[in-house]
Amino acid sequence: MTGNPEISKTDHQGHAHEDGHDHSQVVTSSNERRIRFVFVFTAGYAIVQAIGGWLSGSLALIADAGHMVSDAAALLLALIAYRIARRAADATRTYGFHRVRVLAALANGATLLLLVAWIAWEAVQRINAPVEILAGPMLIVAVIGLCVNVAGAWILWSGNKGDSNLRGAFLHVIGDLLGSVGAIAAAIGIMLTGWTILDPILSVLVAGLVVRSAWSLVSDSIRVLLQAVPRGVDAIEAERGLSGIPGVAEAGHFHAWTLTDETSVATVHVSPATGTDPLSLPPLVSAWLKERYAIDHVTVQVDPPGELKIEHE
Repeated sequence: MTGNPEISKTDHQGHAHEDGHDHSQVVTSSNERRIRFVFVFTAGYAIVQAIGGWLSGSLALIADAGHMVSDAAALLLALIAYRIARRAADATRTYGFHRVRVLAALANGATLLLLVAWIAWEAVQRINAPVEILAGPMLIVAVIGLCVNVAGAWILWSGNKGDSNLRGAFLHVIGDLLGSVGAIAAAIGIMLTGWTILDPILSVLVAGLVVRSAWSLVSDSIRVLLQAVPRGVDAIEAERGLSGIPGVAEAGHFHAWTLTDETSVATVHVSPATGTDPLSLPPLVSAWLKERYAIDHVTVQVDPPGELKIEHE
């Protein structure tokens, strides 16, 4: 069959991928179980740490307790997101509910940034007006917190690293872990020198370490929600590359976005070269995009020769 200018568009638009037309993603019970386990530990220890911080007068412990409370809320949100994401796709939400996981990841990152701002504000107040700190109890509570956070971080790290929801939970726990390290350092420093100012200073340093991870999580989530092209994909270069595939005369109207986590979707228009069977182009285009950009699902529309030029003009 040769390329025919009278070919209708609708006759040759289709999906070219290996796994059928199911857009749903897998929400693993393993990841959900990991987050549930860490949630219980985080919520429980946040109470212990808050009491310890109040009794010892340590900002580092109080700040880290607040951090852990926000983390417990974020982990609970992540668990709810998993439940919602498990719902099957329907006629209205054909991609399912997996963007809820992206929203949860965005909320996680946003709460981290708000917490960092609060810690910085409180630290400035403490620097201007130092308070007495009981370094011994502070050290004991901080060491227990470090053990809890190390265990939680390991549990989450060993899960699916491509899951943005799990990644958000992991970053929260890492923030807690750094908070515990800072509290331990502050307690030891106060015990050795008597400088209570070490407590707010180290609190600010710990908060600064959290900012980069939190901002990365927020920016990645916003990028997905705005349907920006996946990282590493250049739309113009993709069209040029597709035009060079044997049998493809032209390629245009290329769009690609991230569905959720590491799943990418793309649509593109191509026109067949003279003597090329139009029906042979969708699998060729899909295979090229899969190999070049790891795009999982491609919808290819085959237009009559010359029509893409007219539309570009």
